[in-house]
Amino acid sequence: MEPIYLDHAATTPLDQEVIDTMYPVYKEVFGNPSSIHSFGRKARFFVDQARRVMAKSIHANEREIVFTSGGTEADNMAMIGTAKYTNNSGKHIITSVQEHHAILHTAQKLEKEGYDVTYLPVYENGKISMEDLENSLRPDTFLVSIMAANNETGVIQPVKEIGDLLRDHPAYFHTDAVQLFGLMELNVHEMGIDLLTVSSHKINGPKGIGFIYIGENVKIDPLQFGGEQERKRRPGTENVVSVVGFQKAVELAMDYREDRKNLYQSYKDLFLEKLRNNNINFRINGEYESTIPSIINISFPGTNVEALLTNFDLSGIAASSGSACTAGSVEPSHVLSAMYGVDNDRTVNSIRFSFGSHNTKENVIEAAERVTKIVHRLTS
Repeated sequence: MEPIYLDHAATTPLDQEVIDTMYPVYKEVFGNPSSIHSFGRKARFFVDQARRVMAKSIHANEREIVFTSGGTEADNMAMIGTAKYTNNSGKHIITSVQEHHAILHTAQKLEKEGYDVTYLPVYENGKISMEDLENSLRPDTFLVSIMAANNETGVIQPVKEIGDLLRDHPAYFHTDAVQLFGLMELNVHEMGIDLLTVSSHKINGPKGIGFIYIGENVKIDPLQFGGEQERKRRPGTENVVSVVGFQKAVELAMDYREDRKNLYQSYKDLFLEKLRNNNINFRINGEYESTIPSIINISFPGTNVEALLTNFDLSGIAASSGSACTAGSVEPSHVLSAMYGVDNDRTVNSIRFSFGSHNTKENVIEAAERVTKIVHRLTS
């Protein structure tokens, strides 16, 4: 039985062109980019070239790009870095209840240190309300952090509207764009974004590398201390091989963005069509028209997450859920709990399917057939 991967929102396979680009660097480029000799200058060339590519992908300046170990570190930099710098002039942060835990857990840490955090609600469509945001703004609000697209539902947030609202407010606007980057156009200046997070392994690049965009007017304290790399904002010798792989993944994402967008959307539509044709009882979580092309979150009434995921895995299907599954118990998805209420059955019977480069039309159809058999068996 051929395994079928429908969990691209968790991570993506390395593109062969990325592997081919990284391999010569492993062999030939070992210098420290901070060294002034020829070996160091050669490594520095690759890092600088990659930084220009990252900047161009979001219409930024290369000086505004800081390489990180991934999305989690970048999110932490955005929140803690701005908090520490503005400690005496602002104590209020606005985020939402459905953010990635890299944001939520950081916000909770800052609350323990005396910061005031407002967690905006999300509604059944999966979105925050601009009215809620506007009403929550205070003179001492120094940061608004709202993700671009949710990692569980794929629902896109009103990023540009948030940026426009904050143009006349001193608060910085941070968005975690990990799921949206590579599928949708991002222009940090037009969208009013001050800080933006991207992760390589979500776009068929290597793990352990990402970047944060920090606008030139944004003041931020570093989280670590040591050398003066990354314009003194993140010390440590740069991971040149991964930076080069990340660069190639970004180039491919930009070159084939529309193709990928249309292809992944076609997979998602096909998957849903097959479920409907097979008379599966299901509900889509969030406003379908507002989701990114690669993610769909589906509730299967009369089932539960543990049984679904176990049976999917046994049938060779890799999917996931926002629920934390342990032996004998299920902790409901915090995202779906925020959308529908903690007692709603959607919080414990929903699965995220995410499409990408490991899929074909044929294996999407096959996946739908396997899911059909499992759901019918569990609900019969």
